[in-house]
Amino acid sequence: MIPYTRQVHMTAVALLLLCLPACGTGRHAIRDTRVQDAAGSPVTAVTPAPLPQADTPGDDGEEIRDGQRGLVVERADGQSWLGRVQQSLDSLCGSPISETSQLGLYIYDLTDGRPVYAHNALHRMRPASCEKLVTCITLLDREAGLRPLTTEVIATGRLAGGVLQGDLYLRGDMDPLLTRANLDTLACALRQAGIDSVAGRVCELMPPYEVPPYGWGWCWDDDYGPLAAHLVGGAEGMATLWPEALARAGVRLRGEYVSEVKGLEGEVLVAFALEHPVDEVMRPVLKRSDNIYAECLFYRLASMGGHRKTARLQAASVVDSLITRLGLHPRDYLIADGSGLSLYNYVTPQLLVALLNHAYRDEAIRQRLMPCLPIAGVDGTLRRRMAGTAAQGNVRAKTGTVEGVSSLSGYLTAANGHTLSFSIINQGVARTRTGQRFQDQVCLLLSR
Repeated sequence: MIPYTRQVHMTAVALLLLCLPACGTGRHAIRDTRVQDAAGSPVTAVTPAPLPQADTPGDDGEEIRDGQRGLVVERADGQSWLGRVQQSLDSLCGSPISETSQLGLYIYDLTDGRPVYAHNALHRMRPASCEKLVTCITLLDREAGLRPLTTEVIATGRLAGGVLQGDLYLRGDMDPLLTRANLDTLACALRQAGIDSVAGRVCELMPPYEVPPYGWGWCWDDDYGPLAAHLVGGAEGMATLWPEALARAGVRLRGEYVSEVKGLEGEVLVAFALEHPVDEVMRPVLKRSDNIYAECLFYRLASMGGHRKTARLQAASVVDSLITRLGLHPRDYLIADGSGLSLYNYVTPQLLVALLNHAYRDEAIRQRLMPCLPIAGVDGTLRRRMAGTAAQGNVRAKTGTVEGVSSLSGYLTAANGHTLSFSIINQGVARTRTGQRFQDQVCLLLSR
């Protein structure tokens, strides 16, 4: 089986600071001030975080050796296990499916450090939800990507007789796990800090990049979105739900609600934050293939990408940086979104395997990625596939499905005991199940 150590990540967050004026002369840090939300996760008083800056990879951008640029696959002795597998794969790739659709397949032996099979591995194809692997592995490659997703409420101005003579701001990381109960907790924290009404504006503080309501290249009939900088339960509606939470907590609003502001005005009086670990977002992205959660992580990449014309270009520039470090060329691919819904995504089986290899060789990434991948015949989007076969419990891989495309990319332990990475893309299939059957056959062939 593929080795990894399961890690438990607490939803609790470290206590920081609660800043309040003291007789008009300054601020005091009051320690051990926390409020529990309905789920038991603490809200912490904080010093508001600065705006995010462009992040750089931890290895100072040096090229990563991946040993697979040439795609030269040596044929094994026909009497060996690998030789027989290669012959069987030849037969599968020559079956009628290749006459009516496009097929890309690449298999790499991580134990031996060499490719063992390739069929159209350099062909650009739509990855469907295997694009989520691109998003998640790139995020895990960045130190900034590991930070929890944070939602802050920030009060500015001064407090006089329970009235906030200033503005109240909400700033978030596009956290899809944020719930109404979380909003109630943040509102109660403000009330417990002595604020019973707000004389100024209630504002949503926007990130330093635009968030379009739909991904670039999404179809008009895709039943996802709209996206927003601040989500509640993975959907828009903050402009209604946040004032309602404040009202339930006993905080009256006297000023207007402003849905988009670019910066804070006035001196910070008090701030609270609620956090969710990025692993808790990544798990449904990979196990359930949640598209909205994936886009939230894609926009987190945008916060690391400097200042480009659009958020998509900012996020894509971070992906491109990793592709370059892998020894490949970003111009050979097109990164359109974070989920794989877009018609404009184009990658190759080689690229997906290169990313999987990088993730596997980096222990920190592997420890976070492996528990999130669906397991054949066990859970996630693979729970009903390959059950009762040698591949059950052995294949850990991301599935992908959009109209006309079916894909599968991940890891398995081969019958010879070696760990393999693989990517299979079936494009132009009339039925999703046709592609899935082909992928299952490949995995079973490698597992027995």
